[in-house]
Amino acid sequence: MSDHPHAKVETNVGLLAVLIAVAISFGGLAEIVPLMYQSETIKPLPGVKPWPALELAGRDVYVREGCYGCHSQMVRTLRFETERYGHYSLAGESVYDRPFQWGSKRTGPDLARVGGRYSDDWHRAHLMNPRDVVPESNMPAFPWLASTPVDGDLVTRKLKTLKSMGDPYTDADIRGAAAAVAGKTEMDALIAYLQDLGRHAPRGD
Repeated sequence: MSDHPHAKVETNVGLLAVLIAVAISFGGLAEIVPLMYQSETIKPLPGVKPWPALELAGRDVYVREGCYGCHSQMVRTLRFETERYGHYSLAGESVYDRPFQWGSKRTGPDLARVGGRYSDDWHRAHLMNPRDVVPESNMPAFPWLASTPVDGDLVTRKLKTLKSMGDPYTDADIRGAAAAVAGKTEMDALIAYLQDLGRHAPRGD
């Protein structure tokens, strides 16, 4: 066996795995920690506020149903992307997203700028049966959302939790959360969320 110092590492799988994990951790921290202190990544864009109760419920339906598995919410800084979707995505748009919905998987189109592009009725028909409005779509239908009520108590608890994590919800926001979603279905909430996406993004390229 070689007396070279690397020999102990190269012949000990456990030690090698630990050292690799340490190296990756330091590399990750060196990239991530500075971003946590850059204003452009922690300061919301003008007009960007924490999700209102109904939109928050819709965002959570979006995450629960795995919509992020086929739809990214990240317009890249490439001309063909900005010409199709609009201004490239900025960190300040997603300050209050937990978890953020950036990504690269696009079985369906990017949704970062979908707010206001279609009517509520279009979204409702699309969610009930996507092929009614996009014949070539392979998206699954979500008809049960139209009959599933939003849980006001759960939304209230979520707002309290997010406030404890630093989101600037007021006591009035929390008190009014249940009333804001009363009588609303999960489909109503999801549509409200989709209609708010990209509303505060810069215009143009």
